[in-house]
Amino acid sequence: MTPHTRIHLIRHGQVVGHDQKRYNGQTDVALTDLGVEQYHRLKERLAGTPISACYTSSLTRCVTGANIICEQFGIEPVRRSELRELNIGVWEGLTWTEIMARWPVEWQARLADLVNYRVPQGENLLDVQARVMPVINEIVERHKGQELLVVGHGGVNRIVLLNAIGAPLAGMFNIEQNYGCYNIIDYYVDGLVTVKLLNG
Repeated sequence: MTPHTRIHLIRHGQVVGHDQKRYNGQTDVALTDLGVEQYHRLKERLAGTPISACYTSSLTRCVTGANIICEQFGIEPVRRSELRELNIGVWEGLTWTEIMARWPVEWQARLADLVNYRVPQGENLLDVQARVMPVINEIVERHKGQELLVVGHGGVNRIVLLNAIGAPLAGMFNIEQNYGCYNIIDYYVDGLVTVKLLNG
């Protein structure tokens, strides 16, 4: 069988304010009790998996979970700021309702061109892809034939998954990433990439 590197890609657990349709972006929001519990469930689910390394977004909602899960493997998670969520600029911390009231033209512009539109002082999807994918490619190359854990965010994970299946960034919201979800991606030495599990 062709050797492959497997990434166990998870999204952070539920965060405070999750029910308010709020753009947290790179704001360091706290996990809810359920969010912490979701990590403990993932820890049990991954028990027995030969995880040899872990990379995590440097935001607390990811680092906390990486530490919970990796304790059983005796691994110190490596924090990578490149794996942080999309920087939503001046919209950080605001609800959709607040944004639509304050920036109605900009809101419509982003809806019309999700890939290219950049919120003032923020990033667009191409910017996020340009910082996230080199890290993913780097760790796949560094850990050939191994199994890795990557703890990320809804937007970041979607970009990694779209890249894996060769789909355009415009399909961002054709993929669901629930809080505490679990994905598996296999990277083969011949360049083939297969998503084995999505939003599990």
